[in-house]
Amino acid sequence: MPRFLPWLLLLLLLFCLAISTCFARQGPWVMRISCGSRVNVNTAPTNTRWNKDFAYTGGIPANATKYPSFLTPRLPTLRYFPLSSGGPNNCYNIRRVPKGHYTVRVFFGLIEEPDFNTEPLFDISVQGTQVYSLQAGWSTNDDQSFVEAQVFLLDHTASICFHSTGHGDPAITSIEILQIDNQAYRYGPAWGQGTILRTATRLSCGNGKPKFDVDYSGDHWGGDRFWGPITSLGSSSDQPRSTEAGIKHATNAPNFYPEALYQTAIVSTDAQPDLAYTMDVEPNRNYSIWLHFAEIDATVTDVGKRVFDILVNSDVQFQDVDIIKMSGGRYTALVLNTTVLVNGRTLTITLHPKEGQYAIISAIEIFEVVIAETKTLSQEVAALQKLKTALALPPRFGWNGDPCVPQQHPWNGADCQFDRTNFRWFIDGLGLDNQGLRGSLPNDIIKLQSLQSINLSGNSIHGAIPSSIGKLTKLEALDLSYNSFNGSIPESVGQLTSLRRLNLNGNHLSGRVPAELGGMLLHGATFNFTDNAGLCGIPGLRTCGPRLTAGAKIGIAFAASVACLLVVVCATCWWKRRQNILRAQQIAARGAPYAKARTHLSHDIQLTRHYNNQNHHSRTAAENGPSLLS
Repeated sequence: MPRFLPWLLLLLLLFCLAISTCFARQGPWVMRISCGSRVNVNTAPTNTRWNKDFAYTGGIPANATKYPSFLTPRLPTLRYFPLSSGGPNNCYNIRRVPKGHYTVRVFFGLIEEPDFNTEPLFDISVQGTQVYSLQAGWSTNDDQSFVEAQVFLLDHTASICFHSTGHGDPAITSIEILQIDNQAYRYGPAWGQGTILRTATRLSCGNGKPKFDVDYSGDHWGGDRFWGPITSLGSSSDQPRSTEAGIKHATNAPNFYPEALYQTAIVSTDAQPDLAYTMDVEPNRNYSIWLHFAEIDATVTDVGKRVFDILVNSDVQFQDVDIIKMSGGRYTALVLNTTVLVNGRTLTITLHPKEGQYAIISAIEIFEVVIAETKTLSQEVAALQKLKTALALPPRFGWNGDPCVPQQHPWNGADCQFDRTNFRWFIDGLGLDNQGLRGSLPNDIIKLQSLQSINLSGNSIHGAIPSSIGKLTKLEALDLSYNSFNGSIPESVGQLTSLRRLNLNGNHLSGRVPAELGGMLLHGATFNFTDNAGLCGIPGLRTCGPRLTAGAKIGIAFAASVACLLVVVCATCWWKRRQNILRAQQIAARGAPYAKARTHLSHDIQLTRHYNNQNHHSRTAAENGPSLLS
């Protein structure tokens, strides 16, 4: 055996381990929020970590009552959303969520204060789709203390909103966002990104204790489901069964059910051979039903020993169900799924025995199928958010979430229409008159391309009218009256050929009204420009001065520029000449004393020479004697 062979085998083993690690499936993305908490919290008995509160649009943190439900996580705080300060729509917007399929679960709470002695009733939406409305009495029913829905999150954001209905302030104790398999609970061709499954009930049959998947040591990709306990389906006419034997195929993808779920069951008896479960539902809705089985009865050992039909509201959905035959053996998990339309207010599942032993069932899951709402165009939502900030929109408006969906709770002041061609909502009107708005009108209003009417009258909006407003080609009515707009009316407003009503009265506008607007008056349009002392140019307003053409304006601007240049040049020349004169005077002043001294010396020399000349002439005459006169 070569000496290097053991090392080669070791390297090969390490390589295989590295490859398996690279291709091993990572754990699911998880986010848990303890609403109202300022610190991270860990809860017993599983030491589950909850992040401190974040990503909320408003609301007030407060102490929560001591766990209204045994299902509610043991968290001491909550966040509630008063209508008076936060408006009717409040949200949590969790960003940087990986694209995928998720279970979203929200727990409700009660405020621990004397003034809050009634349970609030409100609506909950996920990604713009309303998934649940709280019913009176929820705080005394454990399975109504939370809402759970499976939804696809594709834009890296989870938007969970709470909508006031006038029955108290929404109060939330915690939020969970748990990633599940992309194929989880695929119920048929209609399943996909356009549907949401809201959990109506989830029961573990024959089990007397409520449990989450984590209590069953379930796979994290299952979404930590809650299983309510049920030991009898009716009047003790059935019996629980249990086993400690292992169950095959329970934890298979994509649903990853815990094995322990199939180790208990309910079996019918002679007193009532049929097993039946009935629950209240909303009428005219589709419900996806998932039924779980495993043959754990020691007396049933072969195919044909237990055969039964499954009926939903008296309609046979599965015929001749033989668990051993369909699952492949005893102690093997079997899951059957069907989706039905329920017209009434009750849903009844019946297991009717046909051959051999009585009926048996391990667990029941029922989901309401909710058609996901189509959201508003993202650029229009962004434009409205910019408008909200620029105009200092009061919080009572509750402009949070999506402006058009859920349809039960649209934004106040924004009119929505549905584009049936592109299957998108868009904004076609703004009605924010007399709302105490201030600030200025942003250029982002151009992104609301479908606007047909704008009414911002009776506020305190200031600044110029943005020229971009002239690009809203569908605009028919524009009312900016009784604000504090200043500057001129943009020429682009004259290009709004669909405009039929324009009210700009009661502002501080000035300058010439675009001539095109005057022409629209001939075609039935109505305009109001009164109480703007500086406006001119159309009938009813003062006459403007001569109006220059564009070429004339350019010529005047050029001439003014040349004149300014000449003034600068002349000023520069004069300044330089003045500097030269001053410099010469300074030089002359410094040389004056020396020049005076030289002048005196020259004068003395000349006098001396003159005196010497006179003496010379005198001596010559004396020497020569008197002159002869004739």
